[in-house]
Formats: sequence, C-alpha cells, structure tokens
Amino acid sequence: MDQLLIHGGRPLSGTVTISGAKNAALPEMCAALLTSEPVQLTNVPRLHDVRTMRRLLEHMGVLVETHGERGGMGFAAPDTLEPEAPYELVKTMRASVLVLGPLLARFGRARVSLPGGCAIGSRPVDQHIKGLQAMGAEITVEHGYMEARLPAGRTRLTGARITTDMVTVTGTENLLMAACLAEGETVLENAAQEPEVSDLAELLIKMGARIEGQGSSHIRVQGVDRLHGCTHRVVADRIEAGTFLCAVAACGGQALLRHARADHLEAVIDKLRDAGVQVTAEADGLRVASGGGARLKAQGFRTMEYPGFPTDMQAQFMTLNLVAQGTVSVTETIFENRFMHVNELMRLGAEIMVDGRVATVAGGARLSGARVMATDLRASASLVIAGLVAEGETVVDRIYHLDRGYDQMEEKLRGLGADIERVAA
Repeated sequence: MDQLLIHGGRPLSGTVTISGAKNAALPEMCAALLTSEPVQLTNVPRLHDVRTMRRLLEHMGVLVETHGERGGMGFAAPDTLEPEAPYELVKTMRASVLVLGPLLARFGRARVSLPGGCAIGSRPVDQHIKGLQAMGAEITVEHGYMEARLPAGRTRLTGARITTDMVTVTGTENLLMAACLAEGETVLENAAQEPEVSDLAELLIKMGARIEGQGSSHIRVQGVDRLHGCTHRVVADRIEAGTFLCAVAACGGQALLRHARADHLEAVIDKLRDAGVQVTAEADGLRVASGGGARLKAQGFRTMEYPGFPTDMQAQFMTLNLVAQGTVSVTETIFENRFMHVNELMRLGAEIMVDGRVATVAGGARLSGARVMATDLRASASLVIAGLVAEGETVVDRIYHLDRGYDQMEEKLRGLGADIERVAA
C-alpha cells in the first residue's frame, strides 16, 4: 500500500492543469447506457473510481475503449447488454447506483445492488427509488438488491412531476437520465444545481435529449423515443481546483490553475478573498497568489448545497484556517460524520474542538510533521495540505482514498515546487 512522503515549508509556484471532474465523468459514463451508438468522452480523469465504473460497465457488456493520453474514452452499449450491477463492484463505489435510471429507461428492467455504507455519513437511495416509482417503475428491495422493472404492457417509463425530499446530486442525475427516454414530460423539483449536473445535461442534449432548466432547482425534460451517440468533454473538476487554491494559499506563492472556472467556485473564492488571498479569473483559468497562512485571516463558514460552500471543500479549508490568524467555527450540514480528519490534523499540532456538527478551529498553529492516516477522499487532501506547511516530514497513509478523486496529485504538486513523493509502505 502506497504512502505520501512530504517535507513541508516550500512555497508553491507555477502552472497546474486541472483534470476533468470525477463527479461529472462517472454519471456521463453511465449515460452511455441510454443508446447503442458510440459515446465518446474526453478529459476523463485517471482515477480509481473511473476504473471501477469501467469494470462495472464492461461486466454488463458495454464495450469500452481508451483513446490517447488525454483522457479519451469510448463507450458502446449493445442491445444484448445484461442490466445487472453486482454487489462485488457496487460496494466499492456509491456512484455505481447511477446505472439504475439508464438501465430501466432503455431496457425496461434493472437489478442493481444497494451500495452499502459510507464513511462520511448516510447517503440513502430512497429518493432515487421514489422518483422512478413516480415514473411508473415497479421496484422492490430484496436480498440487498434493487429489482426494478416496467409494469406488464409498458415499454417506457412515464413522465411525472417529482419533488425530492432533499437535494440529492446522484438522485437528480439518475432521474434526469431516466426521464430522457420516458414518455411525456418530467419535471424535477428541488433538483441539485451542481455544475456536474449541468454538464451531464449538456451531454444528454448532445445525445438528442430535450432538457431545460439545468443549473436551477427546476429541470424540465421532454422524453424522446431514442438517443444517439456524441462526443463530449468532461468539465474541469471544481473541487480539485479548490484544493489547489487552498494549498497555494496555505503555503504561499502564486500559481495558474488551467481550466479552473471561477463561476463554479464562487463561495470558496469569496472566502479566500476575505482571508486575504488574491484570486483572479483569466482566460485560461484561475490565478492565485498568497503570502502564506501567517498573513491570512481565518474564515468561518457553513457547508451548504450548491451554490453554497461545498462540503467537499470543508476539510481543505479547515487546514488553511489552521495556519491563518484567528479562531473560527466550521459547521458541517451535509454529512453527519465529516470531521474524521480532525484527529489526524491534531497529530500535526492543530487545535480543534468538535461539538456535534460544529468544529472550532484555532488559527496560527505551528504544524509539525508526523505520520497520519487518511480516512476519506477529501480528508486525504486536507492532510496533504497540512503536510505541505508543516515543519519536517509528514507521512500520509492509506492514500488509496486520494487516488479515488485526484488525478496524479503528487506529480502536480511537485510541478509547483512541493517536496512530495509516493513511496511503498
């Protein structure tokens, strides 16, 4: 099992290219199930989760090809595909549930394993089931599997007005894909507004779907008889971009983040600017400049659904607050167990007190290197940033979490001047 070995104290400067978004690529890979014609994706990130989704699609009979060195992947889902997603593959990645809507919409049936638990908190799929049932699907949950099919005599799902009980990104994506082939109009109320949802909608529109309102909480879909193939570039990963913004802010220096989009990171950028970080939108991305944590002012924040402050940036910004000046509160409203990085940060010298969903962070910490353990994807990134500013050597264990969502993070950081390397444990 690999580790990251970090010697902190270096400023970060240079140019880094932000990869395609994992949370856009995974549903877009599933969208290829909606047609038998080839779907070509470019800018697909090289991640463990992408490889897992590929294995799942290939298990069902999808033909998958990799094109070139720039994240090109092609998908062809034949009519003979077997619409079943087994536990052995689904258990390792919750996004696997995104095959449910497309399979049911195109093949009229699907057997998909329940995804199981998640370290950062509960992420139930009941909203997916509720929405598909509103579109006419018959769904039972037995022996750990969701068994879905169309009623006897029906060949297509039926459009419906669906209001989810909570904002759910994967729920919105599943229902959006299913609605594209449903008969009539589907309206999704309380829909997720994340850029990754909008990017999925843009792909579906290129495939022939009729969608309006993506990027808002009210999405309207007119079902069509069939979809066709297309080529689509995966949108840049806003969370990877936000992570590098925090890293440069904490370490000091200046960098250009190619392909990063300011309009996808407004809440994070506002907090960074309030802290004293310079963030400027340029034609090719975002430029960030910082004098380092000691010259910054810590910022309290509360995580919220998009366009609010993203829960996926909470851990990274908490690390920045540790080295900035002042004591602030961080409130996590999305997941009930997303402070697992706190104990590991305290091993490096952080002063943090947690009371339920609120963490009080004392800034001005003088972090010192130690051996720490990653507990989830974004926690991993926070520990890497902490290691970059800590005195001495930091070893980050269990970085397979990091590999689920960051494309060659240590190589990109080395390109900015960091002393970081991947070593075998």
